[in-house]
Amino acid sequence: MIGKIRGLFKGFFGAFKKKNHIRLGIYGHPNAGKSSLANRISKDWLGEEFTKASAIPHETREVIIKEKITVKSKGKELTFNLVDTPGIATKIDYEDFLKFKINPKEAKERAKEATKGVIEAIKWLDQMDCVLVVLDSTQNPYSQVNITIIGNLAARDIPVLIVANKIDLRKADVKRVESAFPQYATVAISALKGDNMEAFYAELFRLVK
Repeated sequence: MIGKIRGLFKGFFGAFKKKNHIRLGIYGHPNAGKSSLANRISKDWLGEEFTKASAIPHETREVIIKEKITVKSKGKELTFNLVDTPGIATKIDYEDFLKFKINPKEAKERAKEATKGVIEAIKWLDQMDCVLVVLDSTQNPYSQVNITIIGNLAARDIPVLIVANKIDLRKADVKRVESAFPQYATVAISALKGDNMEAFYAELFRLVK
């Protein structure tokens, strides 16, 4: 199954119908804060939560879409469909779920669903107009997963904004994230607390031209 995931990373191309609205994808490794960002955007502009966020890895195991979110910033208006994707991983082991006191049967089922979710997320890359890559700013950004995600987006020439998340934590190092992928703009936020979201929305408008 791992080989299948890696194979899909190399390219999955297809023809899709013309989009009525911009599709903005959220990608990143598990627990980077993708769902927290999706929730923050949804709360800011729709007044409701987008999806469930959890400390358990791979809580999001399927692609979730919220349509027609309209964001306003400095007199401008932008409408898009927000696509939250499962956390990307090159290896998913059911034993990782046992650490969270999940019984073995459920852990194996979650691992199976998470693997399918990764494959689905990779397929969706070809339908994205722009992508937010959410990185945990307290962790080393030079991971195999992050480099692979960025590489696939670069190969598809998809506009990217790096979101350095969790700046409210003491170990956050935004400069390390910026230096990891200098070819893309980086914005530092705390999706959970809503810190620096005005700057995030300003960068979002620059991304979607």
